[in-house]
Amino acid sequence: NSSPTASKMLMELSDILRYILYEGDQRQVPLAKELKLLRDYIELEQLRYGNKLEVTASYPSNAEQYLIAPLLLLPFVENCFKHGTSSMLENPWVSLQLHISNNTLYMKLLNGKAEQAPTNKPGIGLQNVKERLQLLYPGEHELQLINDPDVFIVNLKITLQQLPVAETRLLKEKTPAHV
Repeated sequence: NSSPTASKMLMELSDILRYILYEGDQRQVPLAKELKLLRDYIELEQLRYGNKLEVTASYPSNAEQYLIAPLLLLPFVENCFKHGTSSMLENPWVSLQLHISNNTLYMKLLNGKAEQAPTNKPGIGLQNVKERLQLLYPGEHELQLINDPDVFIVNLKITLQQLPVAETRLLKEKTPAHV
């Protein structure tokens, strides 16, 4: 007998791996696909934590209209779980808010962490994503990382390129409604 949780985890994991394999080497991907990756990853972590993890997340409804470099947002979310919630014995939490205004994506990501968390500096993943932002979005992004004793905060602002209207319509037809 396979457990429904294990099946769900495998499905989420295969979606994530498929995305990394097939979209990861593109110059840009539809933002809706990048956000689906974040959802899948967070869902996988929620399954792993059981009901011990509190996640609040809000996503923009107009993501189909925009393009973004692939795998740009994931390292921030991974970092939440790797360096934040995993060090909390009680009430681990993550808050992710994404919205778009004037062709600009705003991401505010917060995670609780234990005050005596072993590492005070962001990992190599965040250093790599900082460098990618400099290369791919020179002068078109702002990144602020705040490392307080009990919370880690990411504020990111990126100017996005819009998809042509015809392609947006096509993507809406192909993308599942929950994206």
